[in-house]
Amino acid sequence: MKRPFAYIAATGRGIPSTLFKNSDFQSVGIDTTDEWIVERTGIKQRYIARTETATDIAAMAARSAMDRAGVHPGEVDLIVVGTASADRLLPSAAVDLQAALGASRAAALDVGAACSGFIYGTVVAEGMMATAGYETALVVGVEKLSAITDWTDRSTCVLFGDGAGAVILKRSRQSQKGILSSYVRSDGTLGDLLCRPSGGAKRPFSTDVLADRSQFIRMNGREVFKHAVRSMSDACSHALDQAKLTGNDIDLMIPHQANIRIIEATAKYANIPMDKVYVNVDRYGNTSAASVPIALDEAIEVGRVKEGSRVLLVAFGAGFTWGAIAVQF
Repeated sequence: MKRPFAYIAATGRGIPSTLFKNSDFQSVGIDTTDEWIVERTGIKQRYIARTETATDIAAMAARSAMDRAGVHPGEVDLIVVGTASADRLLPSAAVDLQAALGASRAAALDVGAACSGFIYGTVVAEGMMATAGYETALVVGVEKLSAITDWTDRSTCVLFGDGAGAVILKRSRQSQKGILSSYVRSDGTLGDLLCRPSGGAKRPFSTDVLADRSQFIRMNGREVFKHAVRSMSDACSHALDQAKLTGNDIDLMIPHQANIRIIEATAKYANIPMDKVYVNVDRYGNTSAASVPIALDEAIEVGRVKEGSRVLLVAFGAGFTWGAIAVQF
């Protein structure tokens, strides 16, 4: 097991102001019920950013983490943002966040790994801290999925929510505290199973795109479920093995909050009982890259993660991408 190079000094989250319950779907013309959604996904509600931008909620999460870590904007060396729903395609969400925070000294970049964006972003930040000598990094997962969701498609619109989560990474000065291991992988041959078919440079926005609504998220739910369980189980196994740990050594697993069935199946394959798994998908829905850092921030707030806790973070997303990080607090 390698000596931890970086540790999580603080966390924060940014939650939009509009609560959207399952019963509210009927008000937007979706023929569904609370029972139907809960039975299939475990989701009861989510938050929607009606007036807030992605940058607004990212800044909310970032400021919370920075305040708790005692870090002012000028001390941030690096900003890495994981997102699939930035406010604009050019420039990056990270530089918009940098401007909002006034972190003028920081290098800033986005990581495009969809729901695995926070895991990938943390790995990228740790690597850049090691190679570029950075002392302090801000990693944010943020999504405004409501803006890229087809609100006429019942199979997808009931799943997603908006939000942001953030961590401050600092160089580790202790032999045990920090990131113990990380593992990330991808398989681009499966990309069409969960994607936005149009709106990019290959098929730019046009009247045809708007007419067929192909700028919105499309998903083959059955296939995504199968690969999500397999891939997150693979990530858990490799991250634990690299850290020389087993499921019994983990105090809490925080998985990507996509679907309660995926969470339960992943925990089973990782040999981690559900009482050691943090679940908030019922309250937030799938917030993609934001789901793991939001859940981590909550878990710390309610005392599920404390000094000395060993935590396994794991996610799977479009691409397909997947990864896991073992952390000691």
